[in-house]
Amino acid sequence: MVGRPYDCLANPLGAVRFSFEKAVSSGSDPASFDRNDWGVADLFREFLFDNDGLNQVPMLTPSTVKRVQPNSLVRFRGMIQDMLGNEFYVGAYKNNDTWNTNKFTDVSQYPMGTSSHTRIWERRLLYCVPVPGQNSWADATSDGVVNTYATSASREKRQRDNCSVSDEVEMQDSNNAIPDSPSAKKMRDGESLPQENMTDCGMIMVPDFDRNNFPCLVKIYDTPESDLKLNDVLEFIGVLTFDTDVKNGEHELENCFDQEELVNLPPSKVPRLHCLVHRKLSPNDMILRSPTIEPEPHLMKEIRESLLRHLTVVLGDDDLAANFILLHLLSKVHVRVDSIAVGKLSLNLTCFDKSSISVFGNRINDAVKNLLPFSQCIPLTVEFLNTASFAPVKDYQTNRLVPGALQCAEGSHFTIDETQLQSGTLNSNGIENTRLLKDLMEFQKLEYDFKYYKMQMDTDVQILILSEGKSNILPADIVIPFHPSSVGSTGMVDEQTLNAWRWYLGAARSLPHTIGEDMQKVVEDDMVAARQADRSLGTEDFNRWLTMGRLMGVSFGETCLSHEHWQMVKEMERLRKERLK
Repeated sequence: MVGRPYDCLANPLGAVRFSFEKAVSSGSDPASFDRNDWGVADLFREFLFDNDGLNQVPMLTPSTVKRVQPNSLVRFRGMIQDMLGNEFYVGAYKNNDTWNTNKFTDVSQYPMGTSSHTRIWERRLLYCVPVPGQNSWADATSDGVVNTYATSASREKRQRDNCSVSDEVEMQDSNNAIPDSPSAKKMRDGESLPQENMTDCGMIMVPDFDRNNFPCLVKIYDTPESDLKLNDVLEFIGVLTFDTDVKNGEHELENCFDQEELVNLPPSKVPRLHCLVHRKLSPNDMILRSPTIEPEPHLMKEIRESLLRHLTVVLGDDDLAANFILLHLLSKVHVRVDSIAVGKLSLNLTCFDKSSISVFGNRINDAVKNLLPFSQCIPLTVEFLNTASFAPVKDYQTNRLVPGALQCAEGSHFTIDETQLQSGTLNSNGIENTRLLKDLMEFQKLEYDFKYYKMQMDTDVQILILSEGKSNILPADIVIPFHPSSVGSTGMVDEQTLNAWRWYLGAARSLPHTIGEDMQKVVEDDMVAARQADRSLGTEDFNRWLTMGRLMGVSFGETCLSHEHWQMVKEMERLRKERLK
């Protein structure tokens, strides 16, 4: 069997140009390729997903970026923190009588001159960062999943030609050593490349990066704008370009016209990834060894019991608080009706003091970190409120969106520790931050400051407040006094059990849920009776009961509310109100 005339992994640009030449030779007009795919996406999807090539693609991380070959195939997982607009570039041009393409690269393969046979195309620029609050277990880059192809899979090919690969179809020799790139110019002039930036195989060595501060400029092609939005978490697979030798603004993007956005993103600091394939990631995609099973009710019930026992131990044998925590961890916004985010369930655990918060606060934080992919703890103090930036702010000097403490991915969890809040005076920034926090919890919206105007964007986050008394700053959906009775050891939980709990939470959150006609009548009658007994009950209380009913049902893997689960909700509410007396 004859193999491919190109190497998708070591030389993706060879595959791109091979498919381009094939499309042109078949009679296609290069002018028709703007914002259109000539078969590249299908070619790489086949390699990645049908032929199991994805596992061979190295993950771009602060450590692997030092070893991965430029212009090779990599993947990067991150959150879209900013959208930098569109960039025009010379997508196709004629070199003599041959059409060539600059798609998926920053520089031209051949000199373009001033020929009229050029086609100006457009691509989008996304500034992506590691997901804020991403926990280590959910980080594929910290679990040995990072395939270091540059030092293993390609070693055999590089040995065949002293660090080069097959040149059957213009492989690394012609494609990656771009004639007009700084490195190529120095080589032509007989000038050696800086040794401090090179390995023995010509691999670029780059500055050290922090795992939590490793941005990537992703260039998107042929994708409708509606497919990607701010704060989405995605995996991008594409061509890496990273050149520490390029001076900012000197040679980079010589075939592009829009460079203003890149002034503060030099290629020596921020890797570029020309995206060939991307896929949106859900919280369940963060589970590296997620069990491939269906959420059958009997299985969900079994895992539920196991997780609830664990939460009860974490909370000092406070069974009622553990049940509320479980529903809280399952909550998500599943629909919006006017300004109401239906499905959210914020929780305020009260009766903490300095001694109990040091024990159970840490336990709760550790439990949440082990169960959810994205979580952050915010110790609320007057100083923090007065000085922190909670909302993202547009900086028109750099044309960048400066992130705020509350900009996060969908499904993130915030634990707000109010026990450190002392008396003091809030300045204007502190008052604004308090309002932002309250709106985030109540409406599941975060306000973005664009200086000349402000824009609210939908969020879907879980918020847990730990406080001495009922929070006056953040009125949660549910307030329950915390009553631990023991401080027993939580013990060690094996990774298999943790993964089962993580899968359970993700699977339950994704289940649909309805209330049958018979149960609708039961629920309505119960609400009427409750209203007659307590005139203080209002719409918010009834909405909370319905949300709890839905969460109780999905916690057992059921998609329809049962009488048994509705009774459990009513009993939880009864016990909670007794504690509040």
